[in-house]
Amino acid sequence: MISMTLLGIFGLLALFILLALRMPVALSMLAVGFVGTIIANANKFMAIGMASDQAWARGWKIAYSNLAGETFEAASNFNLLVIPMFVLMGNLAGVSGMSNDLFTAAYRWMGHLRGGLASATIAACAGFAALSGSSLASAVTMGRVALPEMKRYKYADSLSTGSVAAGGTLGFLIPPSGGMIIYAVLTEQSVGRLFMAGVIPGIILTLLFIGAIYLVVARNPEAGPPGERSSRADRRESLLRAAPILGVVLLTIGGMYTGFFTPVEASSVGAFLTFVVAAWRRSLTAQASSEVILQTMSATATVFLIIIGAFVFIPFMSMTELPAQLVSILTSLPIGDVGILFVIILAYIFLGMFLESIAMLVLTIPVVIPIAVGLNWDLIWFGIIVVIVLEMGMISPPVGINVFIVKSIAPDVPMGQIFRGIWPFWFAMVVMLVLLVFFPKIALFLPHAIVGG
Repeated sequence: MISMTLLGIFGLLALFILLALRMPVALSMLAVGFVGTIIANANKFMAIGMASDQAWARGWKIAYSNLAGETFEAASNFNLLVIPMFVLMGNLAGVSGMSNDLFTAAYRWMGHLRGGLASATIAACAGFAALSGSSLASAVTMGRVALPEMKRYKYADSLSTGSVAAGGTLGFLIPPSGGMIIYAVLTEQSVGRLFMAGVIPGIILTLLFIGAIYLVVARNPEAGPPGERSSRADRRESLLRAAPILGVVLLTIGGMYTGFFTPVEASSVGAFLTFVVAAWRRSLTAQASSEVILQTMSATATVFLIIIGAFVFIPFMSMTELPAQLVSILTSLPIGDVGILFVIILAYIFLGMFLESIAMLVLTIPVVIPIAVGLNWDLIWFGIIVVIVLEMGMISPPVGINVFIVKSIAPDVPMGQIFRGIWPFWFAMVVMLVLLVFFPKIALFLPHAIVGG
């Protein structure tokens, strides 16, 4: 027999070893959760005097039952319908040319300013995030549009690639965020309230990114030379082209906030309206439609498999009582609630250097949520903090996924230049975190004002 706490530690070590061996996070959690459940239950039955062979047989039976039950629960969770719908919405937006329209509108209004192209990229990423809910999609889509323009105007490689990599992370914070949906499901929080909580921090972080660009070009004007000033007619025309995007966002997200739609209904309406725009623009060729469907199915399957893995892994961790032990240790430290929060944030920053954001989210939930509950933290507010720290991981060396995405779009730019360009935006995220820690109402104002509580 083995102590449950030790089993939990061994389980975490096994998980990190599998991840280091490049096994997908979903399969790693499934394997560790399944085997761990067998051992934990066998251990429990042997402790009460059951024969070894019977205890192991009972452990296998419970593990199989748990696997089947949790898989069905994840696959049949009504709230998770928002994932394929918002993914489809983002893919249709990319095919229909909405991303180009967003960048063009931002460019014509801001491109004549010093660093204006980089600022326009950030603004366009924020707008596209409200359609796709995906960090990677935002980085890829806007990178393909913005990087050639910034290269044409001789922007510093560090600023151009850094702005795309950082701007892409806004897809993880600005609703509809895939990360928020997964957090809401795993913590049993309201998807709608989380979406509301992300609006004001998303706007502030967008402005902080633009402020970071201003500081960079103020220090080095040659890093972001001004572009051509567009005429008033061109500006108005760009806004008219971008109007369908604004209409879709206002009808879906706005309808959800006013209570006219549930989050699931809003995602379906958004996908339908985006489809109508794409069809109206005659963008849905047979090839484009096939790519949209396949990309949506692939992304949805990946996310659902991760959630199923989390649903198997989390009960195993609960059985080991390791999270409860960590809660007890942390709450006994003489550093106060804020000190504990900063310890958690620092742990997330460290893990973000090596783990992909979704993987880090599902791996840490079983550990950090009991701590948050034990300290009576608002889980909506805490969720926004977690999401922003995960955003930092997307651009942190050495494994910042958005940096590698940008590298694939701009292969001629050295990796060191890209990482050098992300630091102003990384520190802007730090400022956002500090604001949220000391002013929780930044996140909680909208949920409380609209829903109450």
